[in-house]
Amino acid sequence: MSGSFVSRLSYILRRLAQVAPMILAVVTINFLLINLAPGDPATLMAGDFADLETIERLREEFGLNEPLHVQFSSYVWKVLNFDLGYSYQFRAPVLDIVLARLPNTLILLFFSFILSMILGILLAAVSARRPNRAFDNTASSIAMLGYCLPMFWLGMMLILIFSSTLRWFPTGGMYSLRAPSEGWPRMLDIGRHLVLPALAYAAYFLAMAYRLTRAKLIEILREDYIRTARMKGLSDWSVIFRHALRNALVPVIAVMGLDFGVMIGGAVVVETVFSWPGVGRLMYESILSRDYPLLLGIFVIVSFGIILVNLIADLICAMIDPRIAYG
Repeated sequence: MSGSFVSRLSYILRRLAQVAPMILAVVTINFLLINLAPGDPATLMAGDFADLETIERLREEFGLNEPLHVQFSSYVWKVLNFDLGYSYQFRAPVLDIVLARLPNTLILLFFSFILSMILGILLAAVSARRPNRAFDNTASSIAMLGYCLPMFWLGMMLILIFSSTLRWFPTGGMYSLRAPSEGWPRMLDIGRHLVLPALAYAAYFLAMAYRLTRAKLIEILREDYIRTARMKGLSDWSVIFRHALRNALVPVIAVMGLDFGVMIGGAVVVETVFSWPGVGRLMYESILSRDYPLLLGIFVIVSFGIILVNLIADLICAMIDPRIAYG
């Protein structure tokens, strides 16, 4: 068994050992933040005109009259058994509600992430080849603009221009009511609804990927092994894509993994603006209705996703740069 394999295996086991304490910490923090918030969920569930007997019955039914530590221990046990509680608003198990909306958010996240990474890396490669020239200055200015623009404002501007004025794309939703329910026409209809929210979502992360990749590429292109590759007669594009880009992507992947939490926060804004039926919009609805079990369930599932994405990002970085596993 080679030393490289042992080091990588040891690195993977160390990272996996960190997952369980992180999950417990996430569950604890989420539970305390939600339950320490002002307001009485039983009163909200019962409505403005309910009597005290109805409110007390709801507290008893959902365990809201128990001490906080009893509620917490009960909640942790339920989470371990994949029971995230029962939604006050939708009158259904939380896990079923979130899983029904999760594919919609994953579609939006996937296409936005792929779009931002591909365009950001390609633009960075062109800019780093000739830094401080006209193309580099223009691309850097546009990236800074995309980084600074609020997602909700950009989303509303896209709706105003491309939906209300030009009528190229729908104003919101995920599909048309009269669209076919299956096959390619259904997929094309979803694709038309996906374009504007994906653009609004990808702008920030495209700028992030561009700026990180450009800065790292400019630094790497000054290294000795890059000069050696050029002395061998390799073209600039071959040097960038075959030699420099691999090392430049390590910090980009790491930072984008850390920014996955920001992506989920962006999903709340974008899905609300475009009426996209995903987990982000569901989170917004649960906040308005003070649906504590649903909000807690979303936080737990999203936190698990963030931990998983960062674990995968770390493992990919270790595969690209084996020196990480030896650290």
